[in-house]
Amino acid sequence: MTLQQRKKRIFDIIQIGKRDDWPSRLFDATLIVLILLNLFIAIFATFESSRPYHGLIARIDQVTVYAFTAEYLLRVWTAEFLYPGTSKLRASLRYMTSFNGIIDLLSFFPYYLPVFLPQGAVAFRMFRVVRILRLFQINAYYDALNVIGAVLRSKRDQLLSSIFIILVLMTASSLIMYGLEHQAQPEVFKNAFSGMWWAVSTLLTVGYGDIYPVTTAGRVFGTVLTFLGVGMVAIPTGILSAGFVEQYRRLEQLEATGLDVRFVRLELGPDHPWAGKKLSDLPLPPDLFPAIVQRGDDALTPKPDTVLQAGDNLVLGAQTGQDELGIDLKRVVLRGKNPWVGQRVRDLDLSRRSLIVTVTRDGHSQVPDGDFKFQTGDAVLLYTKRRVRNAKDVSV
Repeated sequence: MTLQQRKKRIFDIIQIGKRDDWPSRLFDATLIVLILLNLFIAIFATFESSRPYHGLIARIDQVTVYAFTAEYLLRVWTAEFLYPGTSKLRASLRYMTSFNGIIDLLSFFPYYLPVFLPQGAVAFRMFRVVRILRLFQINAYYDALNVIGAVLRSKRDQLLSSIFIILVLMTASSLIMYGLEHQAQPEVFKNAFSGMWWAVSTLLTVGYGDIYPVTTAGRVFGTVLTFLGVGMVAIPTGILSAGFVEQYRRLEQLEATGLDVRFVRLELGPDHPWAGKKLSDLPLPPDLFPAIVQRGDDALTPKPDTVLQAGDNLVLGAQTGQDELGIDLKRVVLRGKNPWVGQRVRDLDLSRRSLIVTVTRDGHSQVPDGDFKFQTGDAVLLYTKRRVRNAKDVSV
Protein backbone atom coordinates (compact mmCIF):
# COMPACT_ATOMS: atom_id res chain seq x y z
CA MET A 1 0.00 0.00 0.00
CA THR A 2 1.20 3.49 -0.81
CA LEU A 3 1.28 6.24 1.82
CA GLN A 4 -1.88 7.80 0.38
CA GLN A 5 -3.67 4.45 0.48
CA ARG A 6 -2.59 3.92 4.09
CA LYS A 7 -3.83 7.38 4.99
CA LYS A 8 -7.19 6.63 3.34
CA ARG A 9 -7.41 3.35 5.26
CA ILE A 10 -6.68 5.12 8.54
CA PHE A 11 -9.38 7.67 7.71
CA ASP A 12 -11.90 4.87 7.10
CA ILE A 13 -10.99 3.29 10.44
CA ILE A 14 -11.31 6.43 12.59
CA GLN A 15 -14.64 7.38 11.02
CA ILE A 16 -17.89 5.72 12.10
CA GLY A 17 -17.40 2.13 11.05
CA LYS A 18 -19.45 -0.01 8.75
CA ARG A 19 -20.73 -3.32 10.04
CA ASP A 20 -18.40 -5.32 7.82
CA ASP A 21 -15.31 -3.28 8.73
CA TRP A 22 -14.33 -4.79 12.09
CA PRO A 23 -11.17 -2.65 12.66
CA SER A 24 -13.28 0.50 12.35
CA ARG A 25 -16.02 -0.92 14.59
CA LEU A 26 -13.36 -1.89 17.14
CA PHE A 27 -11.96 1.64 17.04
CA ASP A 28 -15.45 3.07 17.65
CA ALA A 29 -16.05 0.78 20.62
CA THR A 30 -12.61 1.51 22.08
CA LEU A 31 -13.12 5.25 21.76
CA ILE A 32 -16.49 5.08 23.53
CA VAL A 33 -14.96 3.04 26.37
CA LEU A 34 -12.11 5.55 26.74
CA ILE A 35 -14.53 8.49 26.84
CA LEU A 36 -16.66 6.85 29.54
CA LEU A 37 -13.58 5.71 31.49
CA ASN A 38 -12.08 9.22 31.40
CA LEU A 39 -15.33 10.72 32.65
CA PHE A 40 -15.66 8.06 35.36
CA ILE A 41 -12.24 8.76 36.86
CA ALA A 42 -12.96 12.51 36.76
CA ILE A 43 -16.04 11.90 38.92
CA PHE A 44 -14.50 9.20 41.12
CA ALA A 45 -11.49 11.42 41.94
CA THR A 46 -13.80 13.83 43.82
CA PHE A 47 -14.64 11.21 46.49
CA GLU A 48 -12.60 10.78 49.68
CA SER A 49 -12.48 7.03 49.13
CA SER A 50 -10.46 7.56 45.93
CA ARG A 51 -7.30 8.73 47.76
CA PRO A 52 -5.65 5.26 47.83
CA TYR A 53 -6.17 5.02 44.07
CA HIS A 54 -4.81 8.43 43.05
CA GLY A 55 -1.79 6.81 41.37
CA LEU A 56 -3.98 4.49 39.30
CA ILE A 57 -6.36 7.35 38.45
CA ALA A 58 -3.46 9.50 37.26
CA ARG A 59 -2.13 6.67 35.09
CA ILE A 60 -5.56 5.99 33.51
CA ASP A 61 -6.04 9.70 32.93
CA GLN A 62 -2.66 9.86 31.23
CA VAL A 63 -3.37 6.89 28.96
CA THR A 64 -6.80 8.18 27.90
CA VAL A 65 -5.45 11.68 27.23
CA TYR A 66 -2.64 10.24 25.09
CA ALA A 67 -5.23 8.22 23.16
CA PHE A 68 -7.38 11.34 22.59
CA THR A 69 -4.27 13.22 21.44
CA ALA A 70 -3.37 10.50 18.94
CA GLU A 71 -6.92 10.39 17.63
CA TYR A 72 -6.97 14.17 17.18
CA LEU A 73 -3.68 14.16 15.28
CA LEU A 74 -4.90 11.35 13.01
CA ARG A 75 -8.09 13.25 12.25
CA VAL A 76 -6.11 16.38 11.40
CA TRP A 77 -3.75 14.32 9.22
CA THR A 78 -6.60 12.64 7.28
CA ALA A 79 -8.90 15.67 7.08
CA GLU A 80 -8.38 15.90 3.32
CA PHE A 81 -10.66 12.87 2.90
CA LEU A 82 -13.30 14.39 5.17
CA TYR A 83 -13.39 17.57 3.07
CA PRO A 84 -12.62 16.47 -0.51
CA GLY A 85 -11.95 19.13 -3.07
CA THR A 86 -9.92 21.32 -0.69
CA SER A 87 -6.20 21.54 -0.05
CA LYS A 88 -4.62 19.54 2.78
CA LEU A 89 -3.96 22.66 4.87
CA ARG A 90 -7.44 24.07 4.34
CA ALA A 91 -9.03 20.70 5.15
CA SER A 92 -7.01 20.41 8.38
CA LEU A 93 -7.93 23.95 9.44
CA ARG A 94 -11.55 23.29 8.59
CA TYR A 95 -11.63 20.27 10.88
CA MET A 96 -9.72 22.04 13.68
CA THR A 97 -12.26 24.90 13.69
CA SER A 98 -15.32 22.62 13.45
CA PHE A 99 -17.50 21.78 16.46
CA ASN A 100 -16.15 18.23 16.75
CA GLY A 101 -12.59 19.44 16.25
CA ILE A 102 -12.85 21.98 19.05
CA ILE A 103 -14.36 19.38 21.39
CA ASP A 104 -11.57 16.92 20.54
CA LEU A 105 -8.93 19.58 21.25
CA LEU A 106 -10.45 20.74 24.55
CA SER A 107 -10.74 17.15 25.78
CA PHE A 108 -6.96 16.76 26.07
CA PHE A 109 -5.29 20.16 25.63
CA PRO A 110 -5.77 21.37 29.26
CA TYR A 111 -3.81 18.29 30.39
CA TYR A 112 -0.64 19.67 28.75
CA LEU A 113 -0.99 23.29 29.85
CA PRO A 114 0.75 22.84 33.25
CA VAL A 115 3.80 21.50 31.38
CA PHE A 116 4.25 24.82 29.60
CA LEU A 117 2.90 27.05 32.40
CA PRO A 118 3.60 25.34 35.76
CA GLN A 119 2.49 28.36 37.78
CA GLY A 120 -1.07 27.93 36.54
CA ALA A 121 -1.35 24.20 37.17
CA VAL A 122 -4.23 24.48 39.64
CA ALA A 123 -6.22 26.82 37.44
CA PHE A 124 -5.64 24.73 34.30
CA ARG A 125 -6.77 21.60 36.11
CA MET A 126 -10.20 23.20 36.45
CA PHE A 127 -10.43 23.56 32.67
CA ARG A 128 -10.14 19.81 32.26
CA VAL A 129 -13.81 19.52 33.19
CA VAL A 130 -14.49 20.19 29.50
CA ARG A 131 -13.66 16.52 28.90
CA ILE A 132 -17.36 15.90 29.50
CA LEU A 133 -17.96 17.46 26.09
CA ARG A 134 -16.55 14.27 24.58
CA LEU A 135 -19.90 12.68 25.42
CA PHE A 136 -21.35 14.61 22.49
CA GLN A 137 -19.34 12.39 20.16
CA ILE A 138 -21.16 9.29 21.37
CA ASN A 139 -24.24 10.85 19.81
CA ALA A 140 -22.74 10.09 16.39
CA TYR A 141 -22.77 6.33 17.05
CA TYR A 142 -26.41 5.86 18.07
CA ASP A 143 -29.44 6.75 15.98
CA ALA A 144 -31.62 6.81 19.11
CA LEU A 145 -29.65 9.80 20.39
CA ASN A 146 -29.77 11.48 16.98
CA VAL A 147 -33.56 11.52 17.20
CA ILE A 148 -33.30 14.17 19.93
CA GLY A 149 -31.39 16.51 17.66
CA ALA A 150 -33.77 15.87 14.77
CA VAL A 151 -36.80 16.69 16.94
CA LEU A 152 -35.23 19.89 18.28
CA ARG A 153 -34.37 21.03 14.76
CA SER A 154 -37.83 20.28 13.36
CA LYS A 155 -39.64 21.95 16.27
CA ARG A 156 -37.26 24.85 16.87
CA ASP A 157 -39.71 27.51 15.65
CA GLN A 158 -42.51 26.31 17.94
CA LEU A 159 -40.12 25.99 20.88
CA LEU A 160 -38.76 29.50 20.37
CA SER A 161 -42.30 30.86 20.19
CA SER A 162 -43.27 29.18 23.47
CA ILE A 163 -40.07 30.40 25.17
CA PHE A 164 -40.79 33.94 23.97
CA ILE A 165 -44.29 33.77 25.46
CA ILE A 166 -42.86 32.55 28.78
CA LEU A 167 -40.30 35.37 28.86
CA VAL A 168 -42.98 37.99 28.16
CA LEU A 169 -45.17 36.56 30.92
CA MET A 170 -42.24 36.50 33.36
CA THR A 171 -41.40 40.14 32.66
CA ALA A 172 -44.99 41.29 33.06
CA SER A 173 -45.42 39.24 36.26
CA SER A 174 -42.25 40.61 37.83
CA LEU A 175 -43.36 44.20 37.22
CA ILE A 176 -46.85 43.55 38.59
CA MET A 177 -45.55 41.76 41.69
CA TYR A 178 -43.05 44.55 42.32
CA GLY A 179 -45.89 47.06 42.27
CA LEU A 180 -48.00 44.94 44.65
CA GLU A 181 -45.29 43.94 47.16
CA HIS A 182 -42.65 46.67 47.16
CA GLN A 183 -44.25 48.77 49.90
CA ALA A 184 -44.98 45.74 52.11
CA GLN A 185 -41.55 44.11 51.55
CA PRO A 186 -39.10 46.77 50.33
CA GLU A 187 -36.10 44.66 51.39
CA VAL A 188 -37.34 41.59 49.46
CA PHE A 189 -38.88 43.12 46.33
CA LYS A 190 -36.23 45.78 45.87
CA ASN A 191 -36.67 46.14 42.12
CA ALA A 192 -38.14 44.42 39.09
CA PHE A 193 -35.30 41.90 39.00
CA SER A 194 -36.30 40.61 42.43
CA GLY A 195 -39.78 40.07 41.02
CA MET A 196 -38.23 38.31 38.02
CA TRP A 197 -36.63 35.68 40.29
CA TRP A 198 -39.99 35.14 41.98
CA ALA A 199 -41.67 34.82 38.55
CA VAL A 200 -39.10 32.24 37.41
CA SER A 201 -39.52 30.06 40.51
CA THR A 202 -43.32 30.33 40.29
CA LEU A 203 -43.91 29.96 36.55
CA LEU A 204 -41.47 27.06 36.24
CA THR A 205 -43.04 25.39 39.31
CA VAL A 206 -39.73 25.33 41.19
CA GLY A 207 -41.05 27.12 44.26
CA TYR A 208 -37.90 27.78 46.30
CA GLY A 209 -39.87 29.83 48.82
CA ASP A 210 -37.14 32.40 49.48
CA ILE A 211 -39.34 35.16 47.97
CA TYR A 212 -43.10 35.09 48.32
CA PRO A 213 -45.96 37.63 48.51
CA VAL A 214 -47.49 38.66 51.85
CA THR A 215 -50.24 41.03 50.72
CA THR A 216 -53.67 39.77 49.76
CA ALA A 217 -53.43 41.16 46.24
CA GLY A 218 -49.99 39.62 45.83
CA ARG A 219 -51.15 36.19 46.94
CA VAL A 220 -54.17 36.29 44.64
CA PHE A 221 -51.97 37.24 41.72
CA GLY A 222 -49.44 34.55 42.72
CA THR A 223 -52.19 31.92 42.71
CA VAL A 224 -53.30 32.93 39.22
CA LEU A 225 -49.71 32.92 37.99
CA THR A 226 -49.11 29.44 39.42
CA PHE A 227 -51.97 28.06 37.33
CA LEU A 228 -50.59 29.86 34.28
CA GLY A 229 -47.15 28.40 35.02
CA VAL A 230 -48.46 24.85 34.76
CA GLY A 231 -49.86 25.64 31.32
CA MET A 232 -46.71 27.45 30.17
CA VAL A 233 -44.45 24.53 31.07
CA ALA A 234 -46.85 22.14 29.35
CA ILE A 235 -46.52 23.97 26.01
CA PRO A 236 -42.88 23.06 25.20
CA THR A 237 -43.38 19.65 26.80
CA GLY A 238 -46.30 18.96 24.47
CA ILE A 239 -44.35 20.21 21.46
CA LEU A 240 -41.43 17.89 22.21
CA SER A 241 -43.71 14.93 22.93
CA ALA A 242 -45.52 15.38 19.63
CA GLY A 243 -42.19 15.76 17.87
CA PHE A 244 -40.88 12.47 19.25
CA VAL A 245 -44.05 10.66 18.22
CA GLU A 246 -43.86 12.11 14.69
CA GLN A 247 -40.16 11.29 14.35
CA TYR A 248 -40.48 7.67 15.45
CA ARG A 249 -43.56 7.20 13.28
CA ARG A 250 -41.63 8.60 10.33
CA LEU A 251 -38.72 6.24 11.00
CA GLU A 252 -41.07 3.27 11.21
CA GLN A 253 -42.66 4.19 7.88
CA LEU A 254 -39.24 4.59 6.27
CA GLU A 255 -38.13 1.22 7.61
CA ALA A 256 -41.22 -0.38 6.10
CA THR A 257 -40.94 1.31 2.69
CA GLY A 258 -37.24 2.14 2.47
CA LEU A 259 -35.02 1.19 -0.45
CA ASP A 260 -31.92 -0.97 -0.25
CA VAL A 261 -29.69 0.34 -3.04
CA ARG A 262 -26.26 -0.93 -3.99
CA PHE A 263 -23.77 0.72 -6.34
CA VAL A 264 -20.92 -0.74 -8.37
CA ARG A 265 -18.27 1.01 -10.48
CA LEU A 266 -17.40 -0.40 -13.90
CA GLU A 267 -14.24 0.82 -15.64
CA LEU A 268 -14.46 0.80 -19.42
CA GLY A 269 -11.16 -0.33 -20.89
CA PRO A 270 -10.05 0.33 -24.49
CA ASP A 271 -11.54 -2.97 -25.69
CA HIS A 272 -14.74 -2.85 -23.64
CA PRO A 273 -17.80 -3.57 -25.81
CA TRP A 274 -19.72 -0.64 -24.26
CA ALA A 275 -17.14 1.95 -25.33
CA GLY A 276 -18.65 4.16 -28.05
CA LYS A 277 -22.24 3.17 -27.22
CA LYS A 278 -25.08 5.33 -25.96
CA LEU A 279 -26.54 4.62 -22.54
CA SER A 280 -29.91 3.90 -24.16
CA ASP A 281 -28.31 1.10 -26.19
CA LEU A 282 -26.78 -0.73 -23.22
CA PRO A 283 -28.24 -4.19 -22.47
CA LEU A 284 -29.01 -3.42 -18.82
CA PRO A 285 -31.50 -5.43 -16.73
CA PRO A 286 -34.66 -3.56 -15.64
CA ASP A 287 -33.48 -3.24 -12.03
CA LEU A 288 -30.08 -1.79 -12.97
CA PHE A 289 -29.65 1.90 -13.78
CA PRO A 290 -26.71 4.20 -14.62
CA ALA A 291 -26.16 6.61 -11.73
CA ILE A 292 -23.01 8.53 -12.72
CA VAL A 293 -20.54 8.59 -15.58
CA GLN A 294 -17.10 9.56 -14.27
CA ARG A 295 -14.92 10.99 -17.02
CA GLY A 296 -11.61 12.28 -15.78
CA ASP A 297 -12.32 14.82 -13.03
CA ASP A 298 -15.94 15.34 -14.15
CA ALA A 299 -19.04 13.47 -13.02
CA LEU A 300 -21.57 13.48 -15.86
CA THR A 301 -25.31 13.19 -15.39
CA PRO A 302 -26.39 10.05 -17.29
CA LYS A 303 -28.69 10.76 -20.21
CA PRO A 304 -30.04 8.40 -22.89
CA ASP A 305 -27.85 10.00 -25.58
CA THR A 306 -24.66 10.04 -23.45
CA VAL A 307 -21.95 8.23 -25.41
CA LEU A 308 -19.53 6.23 -23.29
CA GLN A 309 -15.82 6.51 -23.94
CA ALA A 310 -12.86 4.30 -23.18
CA GLY A 311 -11.52 5.18 -19.74
CA ASP A 312 -14.92 6.17 -18.34
CA ASN A 313 -16.04 4.86 -14.97
CA LEU A 314 -19.71 3.93 -15.11
CA VAL A 315 -21.43 3.82 -11.72
CA LEU A 316 -24.42 1.47 -11.79
CA GLY A 317 -27.11 1.34 -9.13
CA ALA A 318 -29.31 -1.63 -8.31
CA GLN A 319 -32.07 -2.26 -5.82
CA THR A 320 -32.00 -5.54 -3.94
CA GLY A 321 -35.42 -7.10 -3.94
CA GLN A 322 -38.54 -6.33 -5.92
CA ASP A 323 -39.88 -2.84 -6.54
CA GLU A 324 -43.57 -2.90 -7.24
CA LEU A 325 -43.98 0.88 -7.37
CA GLY A 326 -41.09 1.58 -9.72
CA ILE A 327 -38.29 4.07 -9.28
CA ASP A 328 -37.67 7.21 -11.30
CA LEU A 329 -34.77 9.56 -11.55
CA LYS A 330 -35.99 13.11 -11.25
CA ARG A 331 -34.25 16.33 -12.20
CA VAL A 332 -35.24 19.52 -10.42
CA VAL A 333 -33.76 22.99 -10.92
CA LEU A 334 -33.58 25.03 -7.72
CA ARG A 335 -35.21 28.43 -8.05
CA GLY A 336 -34.87 31.36 -5.68
CA LYS A 337 -37.76 30.34 -3.39
CA ASN A 338 -36.80 26.68 -3.18
CA PRO A 339 -36.23 25.72 0.50
CA TRP A 340 -33.04 23.86 -0.44
CA VAL A 341 -31.29 27.03 -1.61
CA GLY A 342 -28.63 27.96 0.95
CA GLN A 343 -28.96 24.61 2.75
CA ARG A 344 -26.25 21.97 3.13
CA VAL A 345 -26.89 18.37 2.13
CA ARG A 346 -26.44 17.18 5.73
CA ASP A 347 -29.21 19.58 6.88
CA LEU A 348 -31.85 18.39 4.41
CA ASP A 349 -34.80 16.38 5.69
CA LEU A 350 -34.33 13.56 3.16
CA SER A 351 -36.00 10.25 3.80
CA ARG A 352 -34.36 6.93 3.08
CA ARG A 353 -36.54 6.75 -0.02
CA SER A 354 -34.54 9.56 -1.65
CA LEU A 355 -30.94 9.85 -2.78
CA ILE A 356 -29.16 12.81 -4.34
CA VAL A 357 -27.19 11.35 -7.25
CA THR A 358 -25.53 14.43 -8.76
CA VAL A 359 -25.75 18.23 -8.72
CA THR A 360 -25.03 20.18 -11.91
CA ARG A 361 -23.76 23.75 -11.49
CA ASP A 362 -22.55 25.93 -14.37
CA GLY A 363 -22.44 22.93 -16.67
CA HIS A 364 -20.32 20.79 -14.33
CA SER A 365 -21.76 17.78 -12.50
CA GLN A 366 -20.51 16.60 -9.13
CA VAL A 367 -21.39 14.15 -6.40
CA PRO A 368 -22.23 16.31 -3.34
CA ASP A 369 -20.86 15.56 0.11
CA GLY A 370 -22.49 16.49 3.42
CA ASP A 371 -21.07 20.02 3.40
CA PHE A 372 -22.19 20.83 -0.13
CA LYS A 373 -24.37 23.99 -0.09
CA PHE A 374 -27.06 24.41 -2.74
CA GLN A 375 -27.34 27.58 -4.80
CA THR A 376 -30.00 29.07 -7.02
CA GLY A 377 -29.87 27.46 -10.45
CA ASP A 378 -28.45 24.11 -9.32
CA ALA A 379 -29.87 21.11 -11.19
CA VAL A 380 -30.33 18.22 -8.75
CA LEU A 381 -30.72 14.64 -9.94
CA LEU A 382 -32.76 12.61 -7.45
CA TYR A 383 -33.29 8.89 -7.13
CA THR A 384 -36.60 8.65 -5.31
CA LYS A 385 -40.07 7.16 -5.13
CA ARG A 386 -41.52 10.34 -3.74
CA ARG A 387 -43.32 12.98 -5.76
CA VAL A 388 -41.05 15.98 -6.18
CA ARG A 389 -42.59 19.33 -6.97
CA ASN A 390 -41.48 21.01 -10.23
CA ALA A 391 -39.32 18.00 -11.11
CA LYS A 392 -38.93 16.34 -14.51
CA ASP A 393 -38.53 12.60 -14.89
CA VAL A 394 -35.22 11.47 -16.40
CA SER A 395 -35.28 8.37 -18.55
CA VAL A 396 -32.23 6.12 -18.21
